Amino acid sequence: MAHWRHPQQVRRVTETIAAIVAAHRAGSVTPAQTIARSFQRIRDHNDPAIFIALRDEASAIAEAQALGAKDPATLPLYGVPVAVKDNIDVAGLPTTAACPAFAYTPSRDASAVARLRAAGAIIIGKTNLDQFATGLVGVRSPYGIPKNAVRDDLIPGGSSSGSAVAVSAGLVPLSLGTDTAGSGRVPAMLNNIVGLKPSLGLVPTAGVVPACRTLDCVSIFALTVDDAIAALDVMGGYDAHDPFSRQRTVGALSEFPKGLRLGVPRNGQLIFFGDTVSEKAYADALKRWTALGATLVEFDLEPFYETARLLYDGPWVAERLLVIRDLLASAPDAIHPVTREITIVGARQSATDTFAALYRLQGLKRTAEAAFADIDALVLPTAPTAYSTAQVLANPIELNSRLGTYTNFVNLLDLCGLAIPAAMRGDGIPFGITLLAPAGDDAKLASLGRVFHADTKLPLGSKKLPQPPLAALPAAKSDDIPIVVVGAHLSGMALNGELTALGGRLIRATTTAPDYRFYALNGTTPAKPGLLRVEAGSGSAIAVEIWSLSAAAFGKFVASIPPPLSIGTLQLADGSGAKGFMVEPIAVEDARDISHFGGWRAYAADPQK
Repeated sequence: MAHWRHPQQVRRVTETIAAIVAAHRAGSVTPAQTIARSFQRIRDHNDPAIFIALRDEASAIAEAQALGAKDPATLPLYGVPVAVKDNIDVAGLPTTAACPAFAYTPSRDASAVARLRAAGAIIIGKTNLDQFATGLVGVRSPYGIPKNAVRDDLIPGGSSSGSAVAVSAGLVPLSLGTDTAGSGRVPAMLNNIVGLKPSLGLVPTAGVVPACRTLDCVSIFALTVDDAIAALDVMGGYDAHDPFSRQRTVGALSEFPKGLRLGVPRNGQLIFFGDTVSEKAYADALKRWTALGATLVEFDLEPFYETARLLYDGPWVAERLLVIRDLLASAPDAIHPVTREITIVGARQSATDTFAALYRLQGLKRTAEAAFADIDALVLPTAPTAYSTAQVLANPIELNSRLGTYTNFVNLLDLCGLAIPAAMRGDGIPFGITLLAPAGDDAKLASLGRVFHADTKLPLGSKKLPQPPLAALPAAKSDDIPIVVVGAHLSGMALNGELTALGGRLIRATTTAPDYRFYALNGTTPAKPGLLRVEAGSGSAIAVEIWSLSAAAFGKFVASIPPPLSIGTLQLADGSGAKGFMVEPIAVEDARDISHFGGWRAYAADPQK
């Protein structure tokens, strides 16, 4: 029986995004050295099933070296190596979805990947997955089964198997997965890392091979919650090219609240399939929450279970069939037999079945909304138990289904989720919990989860590296003045360093009222937009960020703003007003109207602009 690996068997290294970016900015390590280190670790780790495709190392290092021409302060992911699940497009690398017969080579990055690159990240390669992102186990791929980084007889979890293992094993500090039924959470638990499943539509899915297109989201694997939310800050935001993108914002981290109320299932409703060790680990996690000051409030889990059953027993399986039906007709043997068995059921669903399920789901959503009326978040096991690879290969569908007990309902109910390590069992199997809340509460979950994870003092990933001290959140000052930025001063954009150099801190991301037109101004360096107020209701809601500056810094900042830009009072989506960037009307007479992009970040990321 394999066991938790002793720390002396591995090299101790700087792992977190925060530490890597700080080292790059300080000049103690260069981005090129960090990228070279990732490639060397991949060779040393020697598990060919983790990556389906790797970038040319020299090309990746050259891209890292080219970052030297940019201001590091403007790049929140300056030189950070990233792995990308192979159902997400990376320009120049094949996208296979773990099916060689399906493979194609995209000419452009997925929107989420493009935003990572714009923030200074370097893509290393494409990771393995359960074929067509169908599975929670990580064993359904013709490219092999990645070894679980913590205990190699365990399944790696899926469908984002390679992405989770790559982070846990220290090959990269950040990776992208996708999550439709738990694929960004179950592998996180099984590899002792953080898995962040954003609100639907917050991170664009343009350039992602669909599983269930109405439910899919790009998920994030990292070693700490702070690292995960840093990546979400970069990737989140409206994308006019993605019909499933929504006007949702990430928000800012906050202090651990007083009076926190967490929902736990009523007595007898939890299912662990006989795993008493996991059952005790969950009970211990609840004790930790109460020690942190939370009040536990019981809720009825049965409507959530009923929702979960809709995912595979209802018409959403037909969405999976849509992706592969042509291949299923022309080359059925190219599809993994378990994937084929699951998806072919979608052909039996009728239009009446679909509407009946949609009606029932709407009722269940209302029930779920009521559950949150008296609580801040739910806290559930990420998965009820864990299985070995041998067990899953012998019973592939039933055991996979068990792993989705607490994950399958989440996207159907439009919840956001954060999977956090909670314990390392005595048998070396990781156990984790997941926080769930209504869409839009991503930052709230992160604010809670970061404190819980730090309190566990669990080692990071599979390397038994100690957790760094929990970073303090910037304190508000009594004389701070909020300022709304819309363009080059946004996080990760060309002029954001002007704000950070003045001690500015990000309060939250939001949108304006739908009373503005947005323009790409001519002759500005770096490129800048102009925001012009129009008649109420005749414009668009534009993505913005609210920053805070001291009174002295605010005056200095405003004095440096060149014409035709100026500072005026902007009306925000919540009805409040704040000082922010506007443009003189004369300047937009020959400018391009880009209001349909919904914001500067989406416009800047569009290669066809």
